[in-house]
Amino acid sequence: MGKFCEVCEKTAMSGHRVSHSERKSNRKWAPNVQSVRVMVGASAKRMNVCTSCLRSGKVLRALPKVSVSTEA
Repeated sequence: MGKFCEVCEKTAMSGHRVSHSERKSNRKWAPNVQSVRVMVGASAKRMNVCTSCLRSGKVLRALPKVSVSTEA
């Protein structure tokens, strides 16, 4: 099985590819799944999340660690 969204559990859908002469052959539609770092509790975890969950705000993205040097 391919990737699926770990938030909404969206998976691949199947159907028919229809030619101009109306002949049908099988095909799949895959969800747009991205591997992102999200906050789970107090820690960051890498998850496969679909872009509709990212846009709707169902997950909170983890910001990368930035080292700040203070020069006086």
